[in-house]
Amino acid sequence: MKKVVSVLAIYLLALTGAFAQEKMSCCTKPSADPTAQFAMLGSDKSFQAKHDNPLPFTLQNQKGKMVTFKTPDGKTGTAYEIKAAKKTDDYLLVIHEWWGLNDYIKQEAERLHKDLENVNVLALDMYDGRVATEREKAVEYMQSVTPERGRAIINGAINYAGKDPDIATIGWCFGGGWSLQAAIEAGDKGEAAVIYYGMPERDVERLKKLDGPVLGLFAKQDGSITPEIVADFEQKMKQADKEVTIKMYDAVHAFANPSNPKYDKQAAEDAHKLAVEFLKKHLD
Repeated sequence: MKKVVSVLAIYLLALTGAFAQEKMSCCTKPSADPTAQFAMLGSDKSFQAKHDNPLPFTLQNQKGKMVTFKTPDGKTGTAYEIKAAKKTDDYLLVIHEWWGLNDYIKQEAERLHKDLENVNVLALDMYDGRVATEREKAVEYMQSVTPERGRAIINGAINYAGKDPDIATIGWCFGGGWSLQAAIEAGDKGEAAVIYYGMPERDVERLKKLDGPVLGLFAKQDGSITPEIVADFEQKMKQADKEVTIKMYDAVHAFANPSNPKYDKQAAEDAHKLAVEFLKKHLD
C-alpha cells in the first residue's frame, strides 16, 4: 500500500511540475502574441503582488483635454491630448500601465510634452473609459483588451494624427508592450519607441516591420519580464536588423511608477532622462 501511495505521489509531483513548466512556456513563448502573454501574467499572484494599489492622486489644472477618434473596427477611441504650441506633425503616443488612463499617466504625458518642447501628445485610453484603483479590477480590464481592439485603438490614433505624421511611442508595464506594438503598427510613420518593462515582441518577422529604433528600460529584479526575456528580445532585434538600446536597472518591476510605494526615484529619473533624449533625437 505504501508503495502504491509513493508511486502516486511521484506521479502527481511530476504532473504538477509538467503543468508549471507548460504554464511558464506559454507565458514566454516567443511566437505567441506578446500582449496576450502579458495579460496572462495578470492571473499570477506573484505578478499581482508587484503592483500595490495606486496612491490617491488628482491632477490639478490639466493642460490637455479628452478627445475621441474613429477606430477601424467601427467603434471610437479616446485619448488625453496635449497640443504642441506650434504646428507640427510630430506625435508622441503615450500608453498607460495596467491601471488605465489615470491622472498619474496624464501627469506624465504633460511632463513629456513639456520636456520634448514642441510635440503633440496623445495619451491613449486602451481600457475604453475604465480606470482601476484595485489589483483585481486592473487584471480584469487588462485581460479584456483583445489584440484586435488594442490595434484598432492604436491605428485610430495614428489616423487621427493626420496624413503623414512622425510618430514616437512610450509606455509602461502593460503599455510598454503596446508601445512596441504601436511602433510596429505605425510602419514608416514610426520614428522611435520606448518600452518600460513591458512584454516585448519576439517574432522576428513582425519586428522587421519596425521603421525606427527602440529603447528598452527594464529591471534586473523583475521576475516576470525577466532579464532572460529581455536578452532574447535583444537578440531577435539583431536578427531583424533593427536598432535597439537596452538599459537594465537594479530595481523591481514598475520602478518608475510614482503611484507605486516601491517607486525608485533615482532609477526613474535616470530612465526618464534617457527616454527624453532618445525621443528628442529621433523626432527632430
